[in-house]
Amino acid sequence: MESTGSNWLYPTALLCVCGFLSNVRPSEPFLTPYLMGPDKNLTEQQVNEIFPVWTYSYLVLLFPIFLATDYLRYKPIIVLQGAALIVTWLMLLCAQGLLAMKFLEFFYGMVTASEVAYYSYIYSVVDFNMYQKVTGYCRCATLVGYTIGSITGQILVSFAEVSLFHLNVISLVCVAIGFTTSVFLPMPQKSMFFHRVKADYNGFKIKHDGSMSEEEELESASTTPLNRGLDNANSMLNDHLPEPIDSSSYTNEIMNKKPFKRICIVLVMLWKTFLQCYSSWPLLCWSAWWALSTCGYFQIVNYIQVLWERIRPFQSSQIYNGIVEAASALLGAVAAFVVGYVKISSIWSEVALLVFSLVVAVSVFLMDTLQNIWVCYVCYIVFRIIYMMLITVATFKIAANLSVELYALVFGVNTFVALVLQTLLTLIVVESSLLNLDIFGQFLAYSVYFGVVALLFLIFGVYNIVKKYREKPRPHENISGCLDCRNEVTSKIS
Repeated sequence: MESTGSNWLYPTALLCVCGFLSNVRPSEPFLTPYLMGPDKNLTEQQVNEIFPVWTYSYLVLLFPIFLATDYLRYKPIIVLQGAALIVTWLMLLCAQGLLAMKFLEFFYGMVTASEVAYYSYIYSVVDFNMYQKVTGYCRCATLVGYTIGSITGQILVSFAEVSLFHLNVISLVCVAIGFTTSVFLPMPQKSMFFHRVKADYNGFKIKHDGSMSEEEELESASTTPLNRGLDNANSMLNDHLPEPIDSSSYTNEIMNKKPFKRICIVLVMLWKTFLQCYSSWPLLCWSAWWALSTCGYFQIVNYIQVLWERIRPFQSSQIYNGIVEAASALLGAVAAFVVGYVKISSIWSEVALLVFSLVVAVSVFLMDTLQNIWVCYVCYIVFRIIYMMLITVATFKIAANLSVELYALVFGVNTFVALVLQTLLTLIVVESSLLNLDIFGQFLAYSVYFGVVALLFLIFGVYNIVKKYREKPRPHENISGCLDCRNEVTSKIS
């Protein structure tokens, strides 16, 4: 039975504790110095061979884990994520050699692919009217955990002179406690696609920019084109399901009856919903930015420590990776919070994406060309602030007229496209079989990439403005329309 009333507090609190502890990893900002230091003794070239494995494993595992998350009802995947984190840090501490580190990146790819379970679990155990509140709590927990972990790592390295090995021990202890916490999460009785109760089929709610009453929202939810597409697909499920007595017996009966056929029906439903969603131009535009920018963001975050290590080696000088990561995360969160109160008209959205994409391209270019550690730190903070701010806007713009089910699908598709693009970028720029650029050449390529993204949205912006201008009615069209209306009214009166 789903959590109602005050019962939302227990699963939310437990999930937040799990998310907090799993992200308190003080060694993470110092991963590259640790790999290239005396503990692992890897070269920069070997590190460049290790990091792409995360991209490939994330890409390969994303869709199967997305389906498994819903099929297994979230909790088992959250537990799997915690176990994969423990394996990752055990290998960081104990394993040696290039091959072992590649396996480590595979398990970390499993961790990131499983994040969908953490962020969607809570929707299956609380009421709809609590979604916004619990989402904020869960995201805040991970952010605070990451920030505290980064600051703790910086303090221990700079003032207590704790070794990077012992930082990894602390990280292992934290993720192990987070794993233990996840075991006690309540098991959901429903999920978004595979384990839905019949009441859910008529209970979709669509978010709106304007203020609407509950009755208007429910009426709009049942008549919105995107929602109708999902309802039609869901009717395919209803045709193959028995009448439920209660949600638990309904779920158990379905799970025991032709699971392969049910999976096929859900896949058809997802495909039809996918086509319906991406027929919307605004959603397509923001999704394109999401995928393109997330691809570049993953690459920058993946290899920024290699750039810092090349400019200012950890073994010979003091570094401030931890405080920079913490500052960028906190300032990015503040920017994301502030932008939530700024109204951006649709006609200027492409212009905003163009301008900020140019700023990102310039920031990455300055990191590459000036090769000064302080410039790198500042530009990296600017880069993360802009990304976190715009990804928040993109999330809102995409989710504004979508139900939770549709948003989960669009989020998964956008992330998958981003990973495909990142894989191509990695193969071209990083892998030895093609360009095989050094770290400075890589960041030059990334600045060009964001420049191309800016150019793309310049084209989108011009297209949208011209389209809006052409759709604007001419004065003589308005006059003729008024005359037609007047004639029609006169004829009816007579």
